Amino acid sequence: MLSALFASLVALAPVPAAAPADSVMWRIDASHSEIGFKIRHFMSRVRGRFNEWSGTLVVDPARLDQGSVDITIKTASINTANERRDNDLRSQNFFLADSFPTITFKSKRVVANGTNMKIVGDLTIKGVTKEVILEGEMTGTIGPAAPRQRIGFSFTTVLNRTDYGIVWNRAVEGGGVMLGDDVTVEISIEAIRQ
Repeated sequence: MLSALFASLVALAPVPAAAPADSVMWRIDASHSEIGFKIRHFMSRVRGRFNEWSGTLVVDPARLDQGSVDITIKTASINTANERRDNDLRSQNFFLADSFPTITFKSKRVVANGTNMKIVGDLTIKGVTKEVILEGEMTGTIGPAAPRQRIGFSFTTVLNRTDYGIVWNRAVEGGGVMLGDDVTVEISIEAIRQ
């Protein structure tokens, strides 16, 4: 009798949902990746990049919408190919790198359509955190398995630097200002399966 009752209870118990496929950890290979940016300077554009950064991806190439990304940038590694300007960018006029040594991005959700992606996440610069959307795509995978398998992504986004307290500018005689507020960020990632 008890065994029959137990069997009935087991039959009525909810069946746990199937676990999703195991997520795959990938380490960003910064030597083959880039975080670059461009900003208006008078009528032209100045380009730059960050030389020192690291990050990880957790993603199954077949289920991109289940992925996540975590990136940390060393603020003082900013490089616009002009030492005087770079020192100014590290100063209190812009990034205040001594007080805010890192810039971070942590994803919150991913929307994927085929290989096209939108990554929604929190970007923190100078202690200010704002939600941003990276738009881009998975550019492909190569190699059979870890540690030789690699995956590629490219993303862009546009930030308003004043949202992060980076407000320095200079008025130009005759009207206008030296720098634009919008910064276009371009990210190219190559990551190695762990």
